[in-house]
Amino acid sequence: MTKILMVVTNHSEIKPGKATGIWLSEFAEAYEAFQKQGYEVVVASPLGGKSPVDPGSVDVNTPAEILNSQEHLVNTVPLEEISESQFDAIFLPGGHGTMYDLPGNSKLQQLLRQFYENSKIVAAVCHGPAGLVGATLSNGNPLVAGKRVNAFTNPEESQTGLESDLPFLLESKIRELGAIYVAAPNWVSHVEIDGNLITGQNPQSTLAVADAVIRKIG
Repeated sequence: MTKILMVVTNHSEIKPGKATGIWLSEFAEAYEAFQKQGYEVVVASPLGGKSPVDPGSVDVNTPAEILNSQEHLVNTVPLEEISESQFDAIFLPGGHGTMYDLPGNSKLQQLLRQFYENSKIVAAVCHGPAGLVGATLSNGNPLVAGKRVNAFTNPEESQTGLESDLPFLLESKIRELGAIYVAAPNWVSHVEIDGNLITGQNPQSTLAVADAVIRKIG
């Protein structure tokens, strides 16, 4: 059976009074797409336990199937317990929380290197590519260097009004690492596929990234 590792954030606050976490639709849409294919999905996080949901990602119009996905975020597996050999692909959904606890996580960096160098799929969407920021290959080069990569853009971040509160701007950081950053207009679904590296720009891109993962798995 195909097995997917989804890595989510444990971080819950941008600043006092401004909560964050995972952007729920980015997790839920991908999780559901994988389950519909019959894949086994394991949800892990740096610390294990609960992954907080960004309150801005849910409202009275959020579909029940999106809301119900929160049950999979209550008791996530600690990353330290994860072995790359068990999985066929790794998927990093976004939310501003990922900007804080994924970039510097050494276990995640190790897993990303192993997935990529063993020709397995590495996928991320929106702020999920923050998890790629600290990842290097065995030769020491950034995993994203020289590759076409997509993620939440600086203009989109500007529209959130949060850019001055974040530890870095994701587009800028990815460019600094030597990636070929490819942007689409704000809030348009956009996916970049460079070999087994699949990245999407924003929440609107989640299903397209998940579909690209499914096609790549075949």
